[in-house]
Amino acid sequence: MVIDVIIPAIEKDLGTLPLVIDSVRKHVTHTIGEIIVVSPESEKIKAMCARKNCRFVNENTVLPITKKDIRYSSAKWERSGWMYQQLLKLGSTKLTNRKFYLTIDADTILLRPHTFRANGKTVFFYRNWSQPEYFVTYRKLLGKKRSSSKSFVAHYMLFEKAKVVQLKKAIEARHQTPWYKAILNNFNRKKQFAFSEFETYGNFLHSQNPGQIKFKTWLNKSSGISTAQLTPGTVKKLSSKFRSISLHKRKWYARKAK
Repeated sequence: MVIDVIIPAIEKDLGTLPLVIDSVRKHVTHTIGEIIVVSPESEKIKAMCARKNCRFVNENTVLPITKKDIRYSSAKWERSGWMYQQLLKLGSTKLTNRKFYLTIDADTILLRPHTFRANGKTVFFYRNWSQPEYFVTYRKLLGKKRSSSKSFVAHYMLFEKAKVVQLKKAIEARHQTPWYKAILNNFNRKKQFAFSEFETYGNFLHSQNPGQIKFKTWLNKSSGISTAQLTPGTVKKLSSKFRSISLHKRKWYARKAK
């Protein structure tokens, strides 16, 4: 099976992004067609894409809206970019001709081999906790409760293009507006964690046919260590316990300056 890989990123990700790309090529067991980096216009990211043989896509060409159209912040936090990158993942059906595409966050490095399709089932890496507000929004969007007791939030996910299109059409049919507008109109902007593309897509699939889903434990390590500290010895040690590591010095979670 050939898949494309889509990574939303900005310049602040340049410290981790090359490692993410390398880990995908090393640890994703499927044949990779293209790795597509979706980013604001950036000569630095374009140069990195050229070095790493990736395709650069200007994020403003993916959706009819841009980050500037999303106002999601408080006096203490700014989440507009975080919301925008979730919409970019769902909007990336237009960027690939493959049946499946993998998205991965630009700060998450795979440490072990990952298989995302096995015996006709999609493999989802799960955790046992989530944010309750995600499912409030899910119910508003689709008119039903979550169907899975496991959380689909894992920093990476294999999307089936036809199923993503089906999800967006279901949202549009219920709300009589474009899917991205429906999402922006139905989450609580006073909550710092109010929408999850992973929970929405995962539960949509699970509600249709839970037998077509295979779960594996997430085993992700969230860390503030620097990329310089990821020596071969450290990576080997981490990989004995974890499937991936996320280096959370992120812009999506940026707090407003005081």
